[in-house]
Amino acid sequence: MLKETYTLNNGVAIPKLGLGTWFIDDDKVADAVREAVKIGYRHIDTAQAYGNERGVGEGVRTCGIPREELFVVSKVAAEHKTYEEAKAGIDGTLEKMGLDYLDMMIIHSPQPWVKVNQSDDRYVEGNRAAWRALEEAYKEGKLKAIGISNFQIGDIESLMETAEIKPMVNQILLHISNTPIELVDYCQKNDILVEAYSPIAHGEILNQPEIKAMADKYGVTVPQLCIRYTIQLGTISLPKTANPEHMKSNTEVDFEISARRSRAMERAVVFLYMVDVYNKEKFIAIVDSRQVCIVCNHKYLA
Repeated sequence: MLKETYTLNNGVAIPKLGLGTWFIDDDKVADAVREAVKIGYRHIDTAQAYGNERGVGEGVRTCGIPREELFVVSKVAAEHKTYEEAKAGIDGTLEKMGLDYLDMMIIHSPQPWVKVNQSDDRYVEGNRAAWRALEEAYKEGKLKAIGISNFQIGDIESLMETAEIKPMVNQILLHISNTPIELVDYCQKNDILVEAYSPIAHGEILNQPEIKAMADKYGVTVPQLCIRYTIQLGTISLPKTANPEHMKSNTEVDFEISARRSRAMERAVVFLYMVDVYNKEKFIAIVDSRQVCIVCNHKYLA
């Protein structure tokens, strides 16, 4: 799995499996990166908001692997909604990480974090300004690819009205119990590769007996099942861990999730196209017989 790649719409190869570094402290993440590279990871994901770019850069520079063999990603802060802020942020990331270029940089969110789910303002002009800074850095060779994160279909369409370059990826929250299928389909039809962050559902899914039973059916762990699920959707999977044993285990996903399931599994877990009661967005969830999500206890209507 670690040697398998997708090809972005600009022809750049990107590993299907990456190491997420969210919530790994700056003084510990260099060790995590070095351990991951030793295992065989070549795709490392960080962000300005994570506060660990310096440490990730240290890990990249000292891992013993030629820089060109690694795919290193960071993200423009969600609050940077002017060209000047985004441009300064890109240059600041390169300086902080001690790298001459990044393999990809993406806009972290269409809205500043304090406005997410709190405002109808989608910051259209701010995202266009930040995108212009990314396009410029891409043309200058500072970035090998550029993309977006947490963008909905409307956000992408608004961005594309003025963009010179199409986003290469859209990194979104995607896991067994939260699969925004319309957004995934839209991105794939428009040659925008989807990256799945938090594929193990922030760890909340680990204690779900229904998911454990499905994993046991395949003779794998719950994290392995979750990672394989996202990869079979044709997305990049970005599990986060600083534990070398978990890093290695997360790579052992060379199996296929079959469409056929045992009767007991059918009774316990059902994959359905659902409509969210609150925002009416279609996606796939795993629900019990009450149509309640087995991960987050959210109530859905078919």
